[in-house]
Amino acid sequence: MPRKSLAAGANRNWLLAGAALVAATGIGFTAAKLTSPKPPTAAEASAEKGEAAGAAHAADTLVMGPERITASGVQVQTVATSGIAGEIVAQATVEAEPSGQAALTARAAGSIARINKRLGDPVRAGETLALVESREAAQIAAERSVAAAKADLARKVAARERRLFEQKVSPRQDYETAQAELVAAEAEARRAATAAGAADVSRDGRYVAVISPISGRITAMNASLGAFVQPETELFRIADPSRIQVEAAVTAMDARRIQPGDQAVIETTSGETRSAVVRSVTPGVNEQTRSATVVLSLAGGGGVLQPGQLVRARIVSRQSATTGIVVPEEAVQTVEGRDAVFVRTAKGFRVQPVTVGQRTGGRVEILQGLRGGEAVATRNAFLLKAELGKSAEEE
Repeated sequence: MPRKSLAAGANRNWLLAGAALVAATGIGFTAAKLTSPKPPTAAEASAEKGEAAGAAHAADTLVMGPERITASGVQVQTVATSGIAGEIVAQATVEAEPSGQAALTARAAGSIARINKRLGDPVRAGETLALVESREAAQIAAERSVAAAKADLARKVAARERRLFEQKVSPRQDYETAQAELVAAEAEARRAATAAGAADVSRDGRYVAVISPISGRITAMNASLGAFVQPETELFRIADPSRIQVEAAVTAMDARRIQPGDQAVIETTSGETRSAVVRSVTPGVNEQTRSATVVLSLAGGGGVLQPGQLVRARIVSRQSATTGIVVPEEAVQTVEGRDAVFVRTAKGFRVQPVTVGQRTGGRVEILQGLRGGEAVATRNAFLLKAELGKSAEEE
């Protein structure tokens, strides 16, 4: 056989073997393609993404009801836009408003015959706290009775003289004299009645009543049964807890930066806070303390504050050149290596990462992460951090 024929036969055999190999490989590729896993659908991908977002959201939230928050002792404070330089911290005292306290004395000298109230008791405006038996009361009551009788007689005489004058029996002069005496008698009767009313003399003229002009509670008492007292002796002091103000002592330099209407926060020694607003600033400084007095009005009444209580006032000056949000230092916690605060939500708290700035006097300036008006956990915020870690471990 020629060599050319042998080569052609060999090539034909190789081609047939290659075709068989390609066929076998194609079948295998098809089988592998049919048995490979299908790509996820759009709904499945969305569900997986939602589950991941839900897990991340659950890790950043803490569900707590109002009762649980109160029981844990966590305090919540609404933050306001200001700067570290805009805050003026001052020691302050809770005082009763001028119309919210009263010092009660006997209006006449005498001995205390009856005491109706004790220290700490609530009183109503116009309520009698004690009765003082007094000879001056009897004299005042007698003058009231005599003046009333003279006025009644003068009215009768004037009426009779008027009839006689109209009948042309008496001259006009007698009638005019009777009218003048009536005017004088009525004026004396009014004076005597006013004096008796100012002294709170009883109807029988035996006692002088000690009556409270305002509603409130008895905060001081210096009355003993049977004790003889003078008109200037203070027997009771009444204060209305709902009508109080805060007086803060600031330096003369800080006083120039404060204006009526500036916002403030009142902090008690127990960590409770109350919102307040500057009502007035004294134009000068005290000669002894060298400080000016800033009078603050509390929003929504006194609440837990009582007259005489020592507090701390944080006044936010609107004249400050810096802006930002300032929170108590204990409000900032480290969560997963980042500074964060717990923002109050409808269901509990939300972890909010923040960027902090200056720190001074137990306060921290928040540069990013918070908005004015949001409420954050301040006192005992570390308890929320511990609760969040416990929830993460359980999951």
